[in-house]
Amino acid sequence: MTTSGRRRTAVLAAALIASAGCSGGPGTGDDASADGQDRSLTLYTCVNDTTIQPVIEAFEKTGAGTVELFRAPTGELNARVAADARSGGLRADVIWGCDPLTMQAFVDQDLVGGWVPAEADAIPAEYRTDDYVGAHVLYLVAVHRTDVPPPSTWSDLAGPDYSAVAMPDPTVAASALGALGWFAAQPGYGVDFYRRLREGGAVQVKTPDDVTTGVAQGLYDAGMTTASSAYAAKDDGSPVDVAWPEPGAIAIYGPIALATRSAGSEVAKRFLSFVVGEDGQAVVGASGSYPTLPGVAGPTVPDGAPVVAPDWPAIGADEDAFLADYQQVFGG
Repeated sequence: MTTSGRRRTAVLAAALIASAGCSGGPGTGDDASADGQDRSLTLYTCVNDTTIQPVIEAFEKTGAGTVELFRAPTGELNARVAADARSGGLRADVIWGCDPLTMQAFVDQDLVGGWVPAEADAIPAEYRTDDYVGAHVLYLVAVHRTDVPPPSTWSDLAGPDYSAVAMPDPTVAASALGALGWFAAQPGYGVDFYRRLREGGAVQVKTPDDVTTGVAQGLYDAGMTTASSAYAAKDDGSPVDVAWPEPGAIAIYGPIALATRSAGSEVAKRFLSFVVGEDGQAVVGASGSYPTLPGVAGPTVPDGAPVVAPDWPAIGADEDAFLADYQQVFGG
């Protein structure tokens, strides 16, 4: 993270914690233009710093406004939003999430939604609704040490080739929740897949990045992580490789949405338009994340790599049940 990025994050986090009930609210930053229009916005996100900081810097270079950032894993982000709701309302102008299930919950609470930019029309229909639009895609893949064979199927991770496997926590990482929902619905997998992993010695860590780090350090033979995290470690020289197991890498899109209380914030709308437009998507792709806008260059997707997608409405309907089953395996 840049020095300015660290300062921005630290200042905003302190302000949010210390003054959740103070005056100010969305769209009332100190950075105002000569005509009195506010030129700052507050962004809540779970997107990693390697992507969010370049996007913010590129947006600010356009002169369209400035961004104050609060960034945290999905579980902590949800807690921040809940704390806001208890203390007077959402203090973000924009939320850029990591899965549609979380964003839909915010829509259902009337915290976000009601507007998407015109640029959203170019994003594939499966990555947008009338309330939010996908700004990036995560692919859940397998990362493995180079001295063990690559898993050709997800089931292989529960087999004898791997004595230590790491899995991200679905209560912390939205991508892990999407993967759990997908596996829970698949014949031959279900929550029993996680039980077989656990019986084979698999452990739960917090985030996909923690999985990647543990495999790179030799703590685990393999694990489930995001493709961007795994390729970054490989490119940095770690002794790891990346597999896209059958029946497919699990694609999870990260939506961005306007806060309902910020419906009149032009700078917030400009930011959404930038992020899902061609310029913003080019920054997303160049930063190591996968853009949702077709034709924009992004990280590696091997030719013929299999990809599957969760059924998000079904996950939303059954989330409590399969999370409870999962927690009987790996603990709450």
